[in-house]
Amino acid sequence: MRDEEIKALFDQQAAGYDKQWAGMAPIREALYLLLDALFIDLPADARILCVGAGTGAEIEHLAERFPGWRFTALDPSGAMLELCRQRAEHGGFAQRCDFYQGYLDTLAPEAAYDGATCFLVSQFLLEPAVRTAFFGQIAQRLKPGGLLASVDLAADIQSPAYEVLLPGWMTLMAAAGVDAQMLERARAAYARDVAVLPAQQVAGIIQAAGFDAPVQFFQAGLMHGWVSRREADA
Repeated sequence: MRDEEIKALFDQQAAGYDKQWAGMAPIREALYLLLDALFIDLPADARILCVGAGTGAEIEHLAERFPGWRFTALDPSGAMLELCRQRAEHGGFAQRCDFYQGYLDTLAPEAAYDGATCFLVSQFLLEPAVRTAFFGQIAQRLKPGGLLASVDLAADIQSPAYEVLLPGWMTLMAAAGVDAQMLERARAAYARDVAVLPAQQVAGIIQAAGFDAPVQFFQAGLMHGWVSRREADA
């Protein structure tokens, strides 16, 4: 999808986004539990870049868990970012957040961050070279050795396994209360607008962008998570 299409999509979905996906909370909580363990050794005053921050769910979690951390919430959708700001104000951690509407290429490129999160974002970049450049922009903004936790849908869509996983994933979302219209939109998007690639290929894209070999730390259905460390000499 093109940048303006992604922005328009999430602007449209912002108001009902959290309610729409509330039933998937057990997966999100499992992801956050593992994320804590991976980020535990970051500095007590770490700066964290949240790429595609959305409504700020992971920032809220990390802000509660690590009270000395500061966050940059980056999102092209002004509607999503406003909900993120409201969540931070309600949670009492807004003073530790900077809210930035835009894309990575408009954010200062200095290596200022100890860690970064990027959840369900890079999958919308259909061209592998563009996706590699995207992760390269994250690497530029991490300190040498900084950690990236990234999550995307991944599968070998040509494999028999995908024929099992895709219906199971749709059934899971339906059971979680995702409405029929959204399910149909998701099914169509996976075929047209989302780069669902084999997990090893996604890991290779991340590594080619200036990270040490990514380690897969999470999988729930089609959702995969990797932790990667920026190369010390990148």
